[in-house]
Amino acid sequence: MLSPQLVKTLMEMGHGDEIVIADGNFPSHTISSNVIRADGLSAVDLLKAIMQLFPLDSYSEHQVFLMEVVPGDAYSPVIWEDYKTILHHSGEPSAIEFLERFAFYERAKRSFAVIATGEKALYANIILKKGVIK
Repeated sequence: MLSPQLVKTLMEMGHGDEIVIADGNFPSHTISSNVIRADGLSAVDLLKAIMQLFPLDSYSEHQVFLMEVVPGDAYSPVIWEDYKTILHHSGEPSAIEFLERFAFYERAKRSFAVIATGEKALYANIILKKGVIK
């Protein structure tokens, strides 16, 4: 599931760098020039695989960032519960901060890379902050 390009990217990242796992609707190439294609893969499966190699930043108040549901959008992202379960089972600290849509985009622009998945769930975008490899 983890392509050589993705593993290389994860290893090039340093402490405090962030990576976006983007759903199929995310403007990946508009946001970043460092886009890793993961077409056909779900964000849930990719997060599970990444968390086996990727420590989260225990020195930061928040290690994970999700995009808030836009006010007035009557949608409840079930995928968030899947993310929370994966993060909990990883044993890594995983305090989540919810960001307004455009604030999420701005943070994503500063990310090390964007992984463009084929995820169909809405509001499935997630940013991970890398910690220290021990």
